[in-house]
Amino acid sequence: MEARFFTDCGNVRKHNEDAGGIFLNAHNQSLMIVADGMGGHQAGDVASDMATSMIRDLWEDTEYFHAPEAIEAWLQDVLTDMNTAIYEKSQNNEAFQGMGTTVVIAVFIDGLVSIAHIGDSRCYILNHNGFNQLTQDHSLVSALVRSGQITEEDARHHPRKNVVLKALGTEANVHADIQTLSWEKGDRLLLCSDGLSDKITNDELALWLQKNTDHDEIGQQLIDLANERGGEDNISLIIVYNDLDGKEGESSC
Repeated sequence: MEARFFTDCGNVRKHNEDAGGIFLNAHNQSLMIVADGMGGHQAGDVASDMATSMIRDLWEDTEYFHAPEAIEAWLQDVLTDMNTAIYEKSQNNEAFQGMGTTVVIAVFIDGLVSIAHIGDSRCYILNHNGFNQLTQDHSLVSALVRSGQITEEDARHHPRKNVVLKALGTEANVHADIQTLSWEKGDRLLLCSDGLSDKITNDELALWLQKNTDHDEIGQQLIDLANERGGEDNISLIIVYNDLDGKEGESSC
């Protein structure tokens, strides 16, 4: 399996509140995360870094997972612990009050991928069924689209499109959406923060992921395109390709 992580501050922000990475446990099973921090007097980077470092440390200590039910239960428990840690830090330090982070996580075991998310960071898959968004944003505009009050196109330009209804660490309790699906040879996965998905449409992302170009080049060109279209937000993404050769790939931020 080949995977690459990319992140960029964008054109406007002076520091990067996104975080993420690609991590292996003792049995070379992969976990990948993108986290988009927010709030708390510029403490969004604290929340996203906490989420990323906590799940990295916990994952690296895990043993071999055989079943998706075990992975899903582990993810729900870990996200609960992460939420508590971030929430308590925000409550105990005035500088961090109100901070939180979105997260989207993918775990790969034995021909399966389990996806967990909270907030509006997304996961997409390209496979024999085409290109599909697997996650549903926990956001105001997504709720308005689902209720029929606005269209998908309206949502892209809505003045409150960045209002998130659920995030890690902003409330004492939070529940992640978790699902497991097959992960077959030739499949591609994309995890990203809204700094990418707000600037590049799903149809455009599908075209980029279908390219047979090197993934380092695709990732950098997607970041460049988001910046060309304004780059008001931090931009982060992970591209994963299932080549079934048993190799794990990683790149630095």
